[in-house]
Amino acid sequence: MTANRIASVLRHWLWRTVCAVSGGLTVAGRWHANGGCIVVANHASHADTAVLVAALPSTAGPVFGAAADYWFDVPVRRFIATSLIGILPVRRSGNGNYAALLAAAAPALRAGRTVVIYPEGTRSTDGSVGEFRSGALRLARDCGVPIVPVAIMGTADVLPKDGRFSPAPMEVRLGAPVDPHTTSASQLRAQVLALRGDVMADDHYALAS
Repeated sequence: MTANRIASVLRHWLWRTVCAVSGGLTVAGRWHANGGCIVVANHASHADTAVLVAALPSTAGPVFGAAADYWFDVPVRRFIATSLIGILPVRRSGNGNYAALLAAAAPALRAGRTVVIYPEGTRSTDGSVGEFRSGALRLARDCGVPIVPVAIMGTADVLPKDGRFSPAPMEVRLGAPVDPHTTSASQLRAQVLALRGDVMADDHYALAS
């Protein structure tokens, strides 16, 4: 077992445990992606990342594209990013944002890992899902990998932006892989919105209650 595989397994079980004592996590849908792919998800809380590590299979080896100036400029956040989550540092530099994302994510995708991107670009403060930027879609096309839409529910109740921790039930709803050449950023957003509002009950399985 490789070091990356061991780290993915340990992170998965760590955050499953944390979610279990933070109100519980339920996952709906099935993971159908094989090899490298990009997950796009709505974003309302720092808890979203922990919940996705817990919800996605450890075999997916999820890593997260995130701003280097936020996650790596403070020692405590750097430790969380590197040891507990798996952050791909992306330097924000004006028009060079996509080049930085491609440089950070392409090696992980070639290695068969899942790269998670929050295409809204920031956390929602009112529960709505903002417009999706096109970077994730462009990355998927350039790297020849599918995109998996995912909806996250309840994390803003657990850890709201600029708020305090409060245990509450959380849920992740997994969509089917999408060919990036046959969809658009707005269509991906529509799929995430549909997942938030419509899910098959027989696909649920509880991680904790």
